[in-house]
Amino acid sequence: MELWSDLLGGFMTAATPINLLWAFVGCAVGTAIGVLPGLGPAVTVAMLLPITAQVEPTASMIFFCGIYYGAMYGGSTTSILLNTPGETGTMVTALEGFKMAKSGRAGAALATSAIGSFVAGTVATVLVTLFSPVMAEFAVQLGPPEYFCLMLLAFTTVSAVLGKSRLRGLTALFVGLALGLVGIDQITAQVRYTGGIPEFMDGVEVVLVAVGLFAVGECLYNALYEGRSVSDINRMGKVHMTRREWRRSWPAWLRGTAIGFPFGTIPAGGSEIPTFLSYATERKLSAHKEEFGTTGAIEGVAGPEAANNSAVTATLVPLLTLGIPTSVTAAILLSAFQNYGLNPGPQLFQTSEGLVWALIASLYIGNVMLLVLNLPMVGLWVKLLKIPKAPLYAGILIFATVGVYGMRQSAFDLYLMLGLGLVGVVMRRFDFPTAPVIVGLILGPLAEAQMRNALSIGEGSWMVFLERPMSLTLLVIVALVLVLPRVIAWKRRA
Repeated sequence: MELWSDLLGGFMTAATPINLLWAFVGCAVGTAIGVLPGLGPAVTVAMLLPITAQVEPTASMIFFCGIYYGAMYGGSTTSILLNTPGETGTMVTALEGFKMAKSGRAGAALATSAIGSFVAGTVATVLVTLFSPVMAEFAVQLGPPEYFCLMLLAFTTVSAVLGKSRLRGLTALFVGLALGLVGIDQITAQVRYTGGIPEFMDGVEVVLVAVGLFAVGECLYNALYEGRSVSDINRMGKVHMTRREWRRSWPAWLRGTAIGFPFGTIPAGGSEIPTFLSYATERKLSAHKEEFGTTGAIEGVAGPEAANNSAVTATLVPLLTLGIPTSVTAAILLSAFQNYGLNPGPQLFQTSEGLVWALIASLYIGNVMLLVLNLPMVGLWVKLLKIPKAPLYAGILIFATVGVYGMRQSAFDLYLMLGLGLVGVVMRRFDFPTAPVIVGLILGPLAEAQMRNALSIGEGSWMVFLERPMSLTLLVIVALVLVLPRVIAWKRRA
């Protein structure tokens, strides 16, 4: 009963006119930021941190959280319509969503994305309300061996599922892992692989690589190879989903939600791993496998989008109960708390109970706001497809350039972005998947640090990964992912 009375008190606080206004502005700004490639919630929240000196803590945190999950809704729009993910968490959406748009089903892809985000966000918020202490306690029990095996599973899944060739998938993954090694060693603080270039001291920015490979690469590829071709991207179908598409979408929404939430609650989980795992799951379970990679399968949009939003909502569990950020944006939110003299952790529920429950209540309100903002505007977003290619891709390049330059005000970043754009063109031309590069870049340094910490625990022995039940289970799953497809293919040939 106490939980429900706390939640009701949170709704009373979050539903005040000023807090509702901040929630709406946050959702609207977040959606717009998500739509614009190259920008993201982390950069936006960081730029807006100075408002903490002027705005009351509850309203400020509701505003920042609105930007955070609003960007996840908006990020799918450009992924589907332009093959240009606004956020790294929506990269997988581009795989099938863009193909659906090219085959005249952009409306259905946007609709299943918006509704799936709402379903996942609402279910995840209920789980945050009910089980955040339990989930946080489980996350604490995981150690470096489990985290490393978890990331190894992500690497294996990504390289095995994406692309026409497993070898090309692994090659792309190792390119990302190599980029992740550039900069300062997290353990020894030694500078490595920078080539004497000062800009590489802080490593290679994930946003820069994502924008270069996806946004710039897409623009250059179209200019070089598809500029004069007659494209069917403007063929339009119904703006909303058919009854058959509803039947195919709702199981994917639920599966994506179930996959995404646990990953959001663990440090270094992020939204990238669950979206790839959800895509792999939907591809395996779908009765329409022929649509994947060709005309676009709606399950390949519905599942990853649900996993993405579920994971984003779940990041509040470790942030609020342990003070552990599991994403870049969550880390900036942590600094926003600290600007108010608040330290997220177990004591936060006692010292700032009103703020915590108002923040949780605002998640319910924000999800409804985002659904209202996104669904009626599906027709408007689809009309982006009517824009001629030349000004459209010129606009993407402008937004990408502004977004990348805004991170560090460095001209070197712009040259690097253009260079990565050319790499993206080559990879697309020769059917190398680009998404594993991003996954390797994001998780590579984390996996390296967790592996070295695990070996320290085991006093240099690799047996530490086999002696712990959870890490052993994950290694068995990795082996099955690698071996089972080959065994099944061999049996079919036999």
